[in-house]
Amino acid sequence: MPETEIDTLAIVGLGLIGSSIARGARQYGLARTIVAIDRDPGVLARVRALGLADTATDDVAAGVAGADLVILCVPVGAVGAVAEAMGAALKSGAIVSDVGSVKASVVAAVAPHLPDGVAFVPAHPVAGTEYSGPDAGFSTLFSGRWCILTPPDGTDAAASARVQAFWEGLGAIVETMTPEHHDLVLAITSHVPHLIAFNIVGTAADLEAVTQSEVIKFSAGGFRDFTRIAASDPTMWRDVFLTNKDAVLEMLGRFNEDLAALARAIRWGDGDALHELFSRTRTIRKGIVAMGQETAEADFGRARPGPVPDKASPSV
Repeated sequence: MPETEIDTLAIVGLGLIGSSIARGARQYGLARTIVAIDRDPGVLARVRALGLADTATDDVAAGVAGADLVILCVPVGAVGAVAEAMGAALKSGAIVSDVGSVKASVVAAVAPHLPDGVAFVPAHPVAGTEYSGPDAGFSTLFSGRWCILTPPDGTDAAASARVQAFWEGLGAIVETMTPEHHDLVLAITSHVPHLIAFNIVGTAADLEAVTQSEVIKFSAGGFRDFTRIAASDPTMWRDVFLTNKDAVLEMLGRFNEDLAALARAIRWGDGDALHELFSRTRTIRKGIVAMGQETAEADFGRARPGPVPDKASPSV
């Protein structure tokens, strides 16, 4: 079979990421057989209705038996329990991976439950939307996006190459780093920004001088972007902050120091300091666009809402 093709692919957890992997693997011919595993009967019903897999089951041990590649697409706080439940059923030569946005804690939780002869190649596709569930997935979610592999020391190189080839088959750009370095990088590029978004939206909702309707009605572009991020899956993000707390607290400490400096510049009218900061951050934005990780279109490429119809006009 081609290097990128997996004979049997088992996906545990068919939310946004898991269902997108299933769709991509089917569309790009990356797996001959796809097994979907989820404990939620409603999710399994949608998986069957959408035709996302050849087999759908709530039995993780039965689902992974015979699988060549198993990808855990569950919240990072649940990966240890899933690994324990499936460990004995994994065949020799199987590869286990995941999609969690925290890696050191995932390695610590999963690796002890995997038998000899089973390779563990953790992965983090840096892609997603604020939506969840099997209906939210789409096959091109990972196209042109980064996927970070964090194989522990001693991981079989052929297994890592297999996982890399799989993600490249889904259209991702693959980078490899240690689990610890990954967690530090993602703390500032993803986790702290999400924490800030959750906080600022909560702050706006709690303001006594501003009503809830005004917050919604007069939302400017910046606040709208915060609300998009703050609409992300609460279970997943709860687990992210609890399992990557050291790196998040380190980056949050640095952020608080920089925020204090910014507050001083505003208080003392230091326009030069503000202009210098805003110039540097604008350059970073241009770099992200230049790397193809964001669009340069106005309003981030959003479709503009149409005119509000005249309520006195008859509908056509």
